[in-house]
Amino acid sequence: MKRVLAFDFGASSGRAILGAYEGGRLTYKEVHRFENNPREQDGHLRWNFTDLMNNVRLGIEKAGSFDSIAFDTWGVDFGLLDEEGNLLEDPVHYRDSRTDGMTEQAERILPAADLYAATGCQIMGINTLFQLLAVQKEQPELWAKARQLLFMPDLFAYALCGSRVCETTIASTSQMLDARTGCWSKTVLDAFSVPESLFAPMVPSGTVLGEYKGAKVIAAAGHDTQCAVAALPAPQPGAAFLSCGTWSLLGCELDEPILTEESRTLALSNERGANGKVNYLKNIIGLWLIQESRRQWKREGTAYSFSELEELALQAEPLRSFIDPDAPEFTPPGDIPGRVREFCRRTGQPVPETVGQVVRCLYESLALKYRFALEQLGRATGQNFSCLHIIGGGTQAKLLCRMTADSIGLPVVAGPIEATALGNILIQLVALDELKNLDEGRALIARTEPVQRYEPEQTALWNRAYETYKTILN
Repeated sequence: MKRVLAFDFGASSGRAILGAYEGGRLTYKEVHRFENNPREQDGHLRWNFTDLMNNVRLGIEKAGSFDSIAFDTWGVDFGLLDEEGNLLEDPVHYRDSRTDGMTEQAERILPAADLYAATGCQIMGINTLFQLLAVQKEQPELWAKARQLLFMPDLFAYALCGSRVCETTIASTSQMLDARTGCWSKTVLDAFSVPESLFAPMVPSGTVLGEYKGAKVIAAAGHDTQCAVAALPAPQPGAAFLSCGTWSLLGCELDEPILTEESRTLALSNERGANGKVNYLKNIIGLWLIQESRRQWKREGTAYSFSELEELALQAEPLRSFIDPDAPEFTPPGDIPGRVREFCRRTGQPVPETVGQVVRCLYESLALKYRFALEQLGRATGQNFSCLHIIGGGTQAKLLCRMTADSIGLPVVAGPIEATALGNILIQLVALDELKNLDEGRALIARTEPVQRYEPEQTALWNRAYETYKTILN
């Protein structure tokens, strides 16, 4: 038996998942869960790295004996080390406001078309490049002391085994990686005075970095989206995927990046997958809208479960009003329900007043935005997709899955729920030579993990709603 420990850091919590593989059978269980909420410190929203490392060690203790360990987090965030390898400050969270206006400043130095042609990365203010520009501008003393940057999953691994690397999938979220070569873009680094020496040596997913108390420390796909896609259960030809959690990442696997001007204007991103493929995808704000709304209602005195919110949404009138989930006002924490009402008021729609109406508006808006993104993906790739495979925590939102099938007019296959942790586990098993490759791992997931299929049923009704929705996006 091989036992592997996967640490997955999500938007509000972190988890340690222990996987066991023997005789072609994979089992797994959560051994530790802990908070991962950013905190205000020194004028910025930050990761609490010391507390998180304490929880990593506690998770390791609870797991008992295991053969390897690996980390995954969301993309773009990083820590800066000094000459001696010490962390200079707690890493800043991507939802911090320090990058406001940085994309516009950057485009005065390197036009957006040139930046995209070099990196193939959707230009978003949260990306690592723009965070670094904020450090250069606002914290020149910190920039002068910084000798090395480690992305968050690599920083956790470094804290355990002392090995400094830059794993490929997490690097591809930075807006600095050359989409064609997989190396750092000299064009981008030179334009923004970022020395290549700032980055640790690049390594592919599944690289063994060192040891911690006898267990191998492995670089999984550091980017959690790529871990989730690694666990797609033997996807059928022509399938698109939707990694559905706090963010929604809707895309497909390609052999080569698409770097056209059309691709840039459609805001599509080329990211490196754990299997060496290009994951060509669209970033869409996802269940953050529901999660933050739930927190707002709790602040107002009512704690709803997710199932209660879904039941209230089912009781509300369908297809009444919509938002653009990616409108800038929905990114920061706070009163999402209030912002939903204001958006609908401003766009001349019926204003959702009840909790159920707000939740229904959010779910329907996500389902319609998925159709919009899928059409963009098809236009850019020339593909006609056969189905949409939803993976991750969002598969538990059955109402959203049903709405998505109706919206896109294609079958939706939902599962596995624990795709991110499973992908992390599969990559470790490949690194330990227990699996030949990720294709074998995907076949294993297809045999062992339950999925649910949703067929489109109300396509005519949703087609009419989509025409209205497009006018709202415009």
